[in-house]
Amino acid sequence: MKYRQLTKEQFESLHEEFSKFLATQGVDFKEWKKIKDEKPNLAENELNLFSDIVWEDVLKRTEYLEHFSKKTINLFKCEEGKMSRIVIKVHKEVDLLQQNDYNWLLENYESKEVELFNGTKTYNSERNIEIFDLIEKGSAISNGELYNFFDKIIS
Repeated sequence: MKYRQLTKEQFESLHEEFSKFLATQGVDFKEWKKIKDEKPNLAENELNLFSDIVWEDVLKRTEYLEHFSKKTINLFKCEEGKMSRIVIKVHKEVDLLQQNDYNWLLENYESKEVELFNGTKTYNSERNIEIFDLIEKGSAISNGELYNFFDKIIS
C-alpha cells in the first residue's frame, strides 16, 4: 500500500465510487459481501487498492496546503517539480487557531512581531508522497488564497 487506507467515514462518503470500482472488477454487492465474509484478506486488498487510487487522484490535484499552529502558519505551493513554502511566525502572545488572533495577523502582518520567510525546494522523493506526508502531519489542502496573499507581500 502506497498511502493509507481511507477511514470508515471516507469510505462511506465514497460508497458510490467504491461500488463503481468493484463493478469494474466484475464484483457486485452480493459478491462483495461474500468476499468480505469468506476472504477478508482479499477484501482488505481491494480496500487498500481503492484507497491508493483515491489518494493518488486527490494528491495529483493538490496545489496548496496550509498548516496552522498557535504561533506559526506554514503555507505550501505544490508544483510539479518543486514545493514553495511561506512561513509566518508571530512573536507575541497569540493563538492563530483562534479567529480573533488570526484576524489580528491579517491586519498586522507588517508588525515587528511578525516574521515572514519563504523558500523553495525540489522534492526529495515522489511529489505525491511528500504532499501526503504533510497531510498526515496536519496540513490541510487549501485553495491557495492565503499563500497568494502572503506571496504578494513577500515579492
